[in-house]
Amino acid sequence: MNASRRPLSGSRIDLEAGDYRASIASIGATLRLLQHGGRDLVVPFGLDELRPAYRGATLAPWPNRVVDGRYTFDGIDQVLALTEPARGHALHGLAAWLDFAVLERDASRVVLGATVEPQAGYPHRLELAVEYALDADGGLRQSVTATNVSGTPAPYGTGPHPYLVAGPGPVDEWMLTLPAAEVLTVTPDRLIPVAIADVASEDSGVFDFRTERLIADTFIDHAFRSLSRDADGTATVTVRSPEGTATAMTFGAECAWVQVHTADNVDPTMHRAGLAVEPMTCPPDAFNSGTDLIVLAPNESTTAAWTIAAV
Repeated sequence: MNASRRPLSGSRIDLEAGDYRASIASIGATLRLLQHGGRDLVVPFGLDELRPAYRGATLAPWPNRVVDGRYTFDGIDQVLALTEPARGHALHGLAAWLDFAVLERDASRVVLGATVEPQAGYPHRLELAVEYALDADGGLRQSVTATNVSGTPAPYGTGPHPYLVAGPGPVDEWMLTLPAAEVLTVTPDRLIPVAIADVASEDSGVFDFRTERLIADTFIDHAFRSLSRDADGTATVTVRSPEGTATAMTFGAECAWVQVHTADNVDPTMHRAGLAVEPMTCPPDAFNSGTDLIVLAPNESTTAAWTIAAV
């Protein structure tokens, strides 16, 4: 690589704490690598690699999809660019390809900032601050704070896009614990939301992972809600390998939803290599449904956070 040329993923920010090591890419405030004792906890990608499949990206001002890229807010029809052209949707917000600047940094923590400028389909200005903090005992905590610095209310949602790794081998060999009682069903072709269903009865219980069980060949690309939580309001999703190694993602009540995807891909090098676990403040197409949509008043801020740790 030409030393004078900037890597495709942007600036590299490495963090360390105890046995944990993380590498953050400035483009999209992206989690590029996370390891514990040399073991991958997420599917990594190269410093000079164009980030594949939104791997590790920060999603804002919406996670998941806006169907057809169209919605109405405050009485005005909006049309977004279709960034998922195969299905005809606006995918994963506007921040994923922004180059975030380093605002604060030390050996185990970094705060990155970027501005979502008013544009066609989203005529609002948001200031985003993304913090990554490694703890030797607790793993990697990420928080996303958005502040509406425009003069009108702004619709908003957020979430991350890591692909968790339990251990060696494909997703099929891992055990999953997903403490969700309800799943959002979708159309098979375009993944357009249809209805909320009970995981115990939908499709003969194929989405019911409230008790740990093998993923096997199950295809999942769905949002889940009605999550069991501890006394602090924390929900935990865990993937475990046959060797006993495991990775857990935890998130608070501000994320009422979690998208889970088995990473089925036509590229054999990426096919079912990790399990996407995406805590979300709102479900897919919330700009249209209004379900759990955050509406930020001018000068109002909101924060959501989640943690990835070795078990």
